[in-house]
Amino acid sequence: MESQHLTIRITSEAATVEEKLVNLPTGPGVYQHKDADGKVLYVGKAKNLRNRVRQYFQKSRNVEARIDKMLSKATDLEIIVTDSEVEALILEANLIKKFKPRYNVNLKDDKSYPYIVITNEPFPRVFITRQIRRDGSRYFGPYTDVKNVRAALKTVRDIFMIRSCNYFIDDDAIKKRKIKVCLDYHIKKCEGPCEGLVTQARYNAMIDQVAQLLQGKTETLIQLLQEEMERVAAEMKFEEAATLRDRIKGLQAYSEKQKAVDLDPIDRDIVAFASEGDDACGVVFKIRDGKLIGRQHYYMNNVDEKPAAEVLEALLQQYYLDAEDIPKEIFLSGSIEDTEAVQRWLSQKRGDAVTLLFPTEGEEAKLVRLSQSNAKFLLDELKIQKMKRADYVPHAVTALQRDLRLPKLPRRIECFDNSNIQGTDPVASMVVFVDGKPKKSEYRKFKIRSVVGPDDFASMREVVERRYARVLNEGSEMPDLIMVDGGKGQLSSAMEVLNKLGIQSQPIIGLAKRLEEVFLPEKSEPELIPKSSSGLRLLQQVRDEAHRFAITYHRSLRAKRTLQTELDLIEGIGKKRAKELLEAFGSVQGVKFATQGQIAEVVGEKVASKIAEYFAGIASESEVQVLSSKAQDL
Repeated sequence: MESQHLTIRITSEAATVEEKLVNLPTGPGVYQHKDADGKVLYVGKAKNLRNRVRQYFQKSRNVEARIDKMLSKATDLEIIVTDSEVEALILEANLIKKFKPRYNVNLKDDKSYPYIVITNEPFPRVFITRQIRRDGSRYFGPYTDVKNVRAALKTVRDIFMIRSCNYFIDDDAIKKRKIKVCLDYHIKKCEGPCEGLVTQARYNAMIDQVAQLLQGKTETLIQLLQEEMERVAAEMKFEEAATLRDRIKGLQAYSEKQKAVDLDPIDRDIVAFASEGDDACGVVFKIRDGKLIGRQHYYMNNVDEKPAAEVLEALLQQYYLDAEDIPKEIFLSGSIEDTEAVQRWLSQKRGDAVTLLFPTEGEEAKLVRLSQSNAKFLLDELKIQKMKRADYVPHAVTALQRDLRLPKLPRRIECFDNSNIQGTDPVASMVVFVDGKPKKSEYRKFKIRSVVGPDDFASMREVVERRYARVLNEGSEMPDLIMVDGGKGQLSSAMEVLNKLGIQSQPIIGLAKRLEEVFLPEKSEPELIPKSSSGLRLLQQVRDEAHRFAITYHRSLRAKRTLQTELDLIEGIGKKRAKELLEAFGSVQGVKFATQGQIAEVVGEKVASKIAEYFAGIASESEVQVLSSKAQDL
């Protein structure tokens, strides 16, 4: 059955949309959201198209900013019905690769990766290419490191006598003597197929050995060559046996360079990824005959807010879509949504059963963690390269603009937090983040002046007014985003002050601690931001820094007040002498436990005597309280 196409025009009339959605097919297939210009915004697959597509238009669904933005641009929805889930999976991967939709996870620059190709000719050639032609040729790769692909080709040419020319050689060309042997033949680098000096069967048997080497089957290949060498030696073909011996030595030297891993000697791939913001890096470790023969990596984008299972499945789909070498087992760093469909698809490509596994312990889990570590390292390298650009803005900042629907990038964020204990020593802090990073030179501390008792709302009004009245007086620019630590009450207090100062259209939010809810002005319900959003994580980082700064300031004031009050209670101790004592003994406790003679060296005998009497009296009072408590217990 051929795939069936259906296009739905999305209108603002809810009844019309609902009517069209009811008539959608219930089988598997692929759907594409398109904008008014016909550009594909998102491609998805589904076991049941009607149920999946209807979810996008349900009023009761949680509105994610990413999906909401995509739907705001979408005007058409194209449906393609397939016969099975596997067909839907393959079609989805092909469409994503073709259109690179803005809201799908995409592998970057996958068309530029090189392969080693064995051509489909009577006497095949082996060379590096970046183009895949469906002409029966065999492709190995892709290689994400050009050094690796060149090293692999050099190994092949050093061990096997394959031709390096670009001629098409067949029986007709040999009979007509169109081509002459070149230098490679004379230096034992080629067996001369152009003049018929090697049979097609013998040459292609060697090409099959090349394919085994490129697949990582080194140990298996060595064993086969040893058996063949013993056979030809028994037949007294010593020159041929010597050639095989040299080939075996070359393969053994190559095999020794490969890293052995403590696993069964079967074919496996280890697939893992690391993500940060909108970027991710996927890594594939290739294990053949129990040895790690190579690592391939792929950068991905559009991963922010997407579940790990979706990112991992996208990596699998797009990597194995063109891969020729599919192993028996694939270890993954986590689970995926459509495990069974992906297994069926890969098994069909391989022609044998393929199993997806999620190891959590043992040597297999160690390899998965190693793959993840490599992915994180490569992702950090990408981040460093991005940061070198003059126009670099962290993705968390752009994600925050999207999540809060801000008119411009929140490159400068100012956040306020209050701190007090039962109304004592009330203070507030303001921290500043520029391009997602703290700018500590612009942090500010506030002692609350006009508020008596624990009143967070009044304290917030005071510090916001003091800050922005000064900004207005100095003619400074307002921040791109003001943030207050708290919910609707704190936000309303800050808004009241901004209105009083005549500051209009200023982006401002409140972040409540309990449920990490984001409140916007004139909205009673909090804004729903996915917990996985890097924008929300930036807000949490800013809030936590403001809280830390306020608490630190509050504690320093409280400690200073406590120390000064304790010494001020002693007759004859003023600020100057209290400072001298604290500098000499480090703390009030240090003064308390110092001898009278030690104190006298700092403030003299007369004052030292009064200090000793004071602390002795406190100790006596404590003993009386303890004895009184024991008497009550009796």
